[in-house]
Amino acid sequence: MLIRLLSQPVLSPCDARGIWFNNNNYPLFFLLPFLVSPFEDHKKVHIVLLGDDGVNKTHQEIEEYHHSYLLSVKENTEDASSSLLYSYKKIGGFAALLTSPEALKLSEMEDVKSVFRSKGSRYELDTTRSWGFSGLNEPTGGGSDKGNLWWESKFGSGVVIGLIDSGVWPESQSFNDNGMDPIPNCWKGICQPGDAFNSSHCNRKIIGARYYLKGFEAEYGPLNTTFNYRSARDTIGHGTHISSTALGRKVENVSAPGGFAPGAAIGGAPLARLSVYKVVWSIDKYGETQADADILAAFDDAIVDGVHVLCISMHSKSRTFDTDALAIGALHAARANIVVAFSAGNDGPNPSTVANLSPWAITVGASTVDRIFPSPAVLANNVTIPGQSTTLLKLKNEFYPLVSADQVSKSGVPKNESGQCGKGSLSPKKTKGKIVFCSGGGQNKQYVKSFWVKEAGGIGAIFGNSETDGNQFIFADAHFLPATSVSYSSALKIMEYIKSTKKAKVKIVPATTFLGAKPAPIVAPFSSSGPNSISPDILKVLI
Repeated sequence: MLIRLLSQPVLSPCDARGIWFNNNNYPLFFLLPFLVSPFEDHKKVHIVLLGDDGVNKTHQEIEEYHHSYLLSVKENTEDASSSLLYSYKKIGGFAALLTSPEALKLSEMEDVKSVFRSKGSRYELDTTRSWGFSGLNEPTGGGSDKGNLWWESKFGSGVVIGLIDSGVWPESQSFNDNGMDPIPNCWKGICQPGDAFNSSHCNRKIIGARYYLKGFEAEYGPLNTTFNYRSARDTIGHGTHISSTALGRKVENVSAPGGFAPGAAIGGAPLARLSVYKVVWSIDKYGETQADADILAAFDDAIVDGVHVLCISMHSKSRTFDTDALAIGALHAARANIVVAFSAGNDGPNPSTVANLSPWAITVGASTVDRIFPSPAVLANNVTIPGQSTTLLKLKNEFYPLVSADQVSKSGVPKNESGQCGKGSLSPKKTKGKIVFCSGGGQNKQYVKSFWVKEAGGIGAIFGNSETDGNQFIFADAHFLPATSVSYSSALKIMEYIKSTKKAKVKIVPATTFLGAKPAPIVAPFSSSGPNSISPDILKVLI
């Protein structure tokens, strides 16, 4: 989506927003009333949408306007004031703590378009090669640069990209501001201070940073600061990864641990500015969540601040447009001439798994590049099986005993699960000192399975694709022990070999980096697929 944006002439940072959309071209968005049970009287966060009413007033006037609605259902002014969490400035609505009867009463008012619960949902959070493979090559500075997209777009200079995600790690060199122009006067954003984050962490690259907790804490209670900074600082890493991919400055001589994928890391728009809107919070060691009220507040501020593009790599499941905070926020952003780019999700390859279906936003799937990390498995019968891995751990260059997971599974493990190397499925007595072949399928990712193999005493592992994952895409993970991953057809060959002998052996060749792999690009099997489950006549995925 950045390629299309950057191919447009930008007269000035303040004019860039008008290139893309005409407010009159967007369909009206009719929201359905919210029905509730009169027996539920405990307060929950609700979102009340009023259409465009009040959006041209000052912020104080808007708050007073929203407060008047709450006064109509609350017992007194104090109760009305304390229940208001967010008064949206551009979205035309507010978030408040309401009982179900109060929400029902508001939904019946003439000017109210919709009232729905702000859910604290586990939205799913959906480099050195991507942009070069896509054809974005650095200009030479000579006459041959005519037609060079980066050169003609000035590397994204003048564009502000907003990121609604888990925040940012500002010390990353991807966000240095060396040589960048001063922040444009039309920018209205702020650098909100908080834990381990203050105004000095913003610069001419990171020009805005905000965080949102009211909806989250109303749903889950006080923030657990063991896993979170109460600020825009990123503790998860997802937001930092997405923003550096989109607009990171060029950083030379970088690679993954072990020296994999060496090169220069650079984003698609390295001179674009970044404004961060943190809505993703950890509720425990393993899970993150976001609240609808916070997401809409982030959209609302992004519109007021003056971003040109919103990059959002998250999605929720089973939401219709009228209750999907991402879809509602994207609609109002699009009406403000902001390009909204969503991820399609990582729930493929089954059909109708694509998320973020709203027609007023771009939905982008996942694809491969031409870089692979070969790590072959050599069987003792002199057959070499192609594989991939990015693990740092290595075995000696010799053959080791090879078994299939179903041969070393504990008794009582269901037959359809015994070959998948699931948690607690392997017998330590049978597994110790062996390389284990794990078939595809099950709930765990391959690198998680490698942990269970190691826990059971295995010294290595080979992971086969499932029939669904097929042969084109092989996962190159960093594992907890020496391991490699192979295609479905290769997995069948390995199983055939294991069954053909009582003394199967294998050695795993350490991984390397290789460029020029074919075919590329292809759609990654985990990339969510169409058709559109809400409106099948609207094409999704778009890119």
